[in-house]
Amino acid sequence: MSPKIEVVLFAVGSPIIVDVEESLACAGVTLVAGIRNQAGSSYLCDKDKLVDAINLTEAMKTHPFIVPLFTPSNRQKAVIAARDLGFESSFTLVDPSVRVPRSFTIGEGGYINVGCSLGAASELAEFVFINRGVCLGHHARLAKFVSIGPGAVVGSLVEIGKGALIGAGAVVLPQRRIGENSVVGAGAVVTSDVPDNCLVLGNPARIVDDVMKSFAGGGVI
Repeated sequence: MSPKIEVVLFAVGSPIIVDVEESLACAGVTLVAGIRNQAGSSYLCDKDKLVDAINLTEAMKTHPFIVPLFTPSNRQKAVIAARDLGFESSFTLVDPSVRVPRSFTIGEGGYINVGCSLGAASELAEFVFINRGVCLGHHARLAKFVSIGPGAVVGSLVEIGKGALIGAGAVVLPQRRIGENSVVGAGAVVTSDVPDNCLVLGNPARIVDDVMKSFAGGGVI
């Protein structure tokens, strides 16, 4: 019999947490607690598992954690907060509906949602978040804290820098590079490389902003 796997969800203020809960249930992973790390609403389905950070126990800290937040900057902050509170290990979760190629690698703390198609020989670094129905080409390289929105298509041999976000339904053509902390807007079609810290929109995608600190840092999702 396989050992029982138990995890903690750290940060419960994003609606996307319900998808993560479903993936855990489908994978047979037990949710120990959902930690509310800051004041605000909770979207945790299993209300009995909700725990405010002030009531966090030492036993809970022994379990690996997942951060169910889509925005890269918010996910980075939550990871730091979890580790400051004493969590040492993070959990990598791939929804059981997804076929993972033999040559595919994903770093600790990553999440791949239901219905994704993954290309062989791709490499995902730590805490990457791939949302529903994403198509990821072969030999893609995703750095830490990258987020890809629902239905996006990322071509083969694409490189995406740390903290970048690809919006819902966007298309990134093969052999393109998306710079660190850049945002590709929903539905955009990227035909050229995108520099660091840029927002690109449209078809073909064009730079509309080169100062992204406030945009990438906003929101709670």
